[in-house]
Amino acid sequence: MSKPLIAFQGELGAYSHEACREARPDHDPLPCRTFEECIDAVLDGTADLAMLPVENSTYGRVADIHSLLPKSGLHIVDEAFVRVRISLMALPNVPLSDITKVRAHLVLLPQARNFLKKHGIKAETAADSAGAAMELAASGRRTEGVLASDIAAEIHGLDVLARDIEDHGHNTTRFLVMSRQPDHHRRGDLGMITTFVFEVRNIPAALYKAMGGFATNGVNMTKLESYMVGGSFTATQFYADIEGHPDDPNVKLAFEELRFFTSMFEILGVYPAASQRH
Repeated sequence: MSKPLIAFQGELGAYSHEACREARPDHDPLPCRTFEECIDAVLDGTADLAMLPVENSTYGRVADIHSLLPKSGLHIVDEAFVRVRISLMALPNVPLSDITKVRAHLVLLPQARNFLKKHGIKAETAADSAGAAMELAASGRRTEGVLASDIAAEIHGLDVLARDIEDHGHNTTRFLVMSRQPDHHRRGDLGMITTFVFEVRNIPAALYKAMGGFATNGVNMTKLESYMVGGSFTATQFYADIEGHPDDPNVKLAFEELRFFTSMFEILGVYPAASQRH
């Protein structure tokens, strides 16, 4: 019997693939070209879940994701955190001393600047690190390396020449697991996270008033981000994470107050807090 599928953006061996393996080891990965393709794969039943990155501890939020989520028709059912560990890989039996150039995604290259400088290796941007590993495996280029995850080396038959070469050891990406159906009935051992979007009414100090209910009811808001809707400078949508479940009495009261000052309010997901938060 075939396993359920979890869609992710990128090639096999991408950090999103690593997130899939860690968070859903009972699912087979389904690589997709774009975030939209991941979402569509779940909507049309090709995949059961999607793994989408939302933010990185070094680079901030992932572009376009916050605007895609409310329109996706999917629900957040889990979160996952992946430490971005960078490995330098090359064709089998190639020593590090032979490597003159490495390719990787734009955001990886600056994170290994010290290592590359020390070894006199030039950096070249690639559209996708795992894709660069796949290309290298087929190319036969023995003076070229790739910066990517260990999984990419494992999948594409490359040798890892150096591990954990990132300049800083704290770089982490947060992912959301998306499903066609919400799963609001679970209770996590470490608490719950509720993610929602809203637009405030066009009245003075609306955002300040909308947020007041969370403060007075002791609800901790861990994220609040704004972004424009439809390219308009006047229409602003807010994306928020809070600690708690909509059925909790204090969260219920906070949401009641929020609704009074908003023209749109939608819960995107209720899911257990991951251990990496604590």
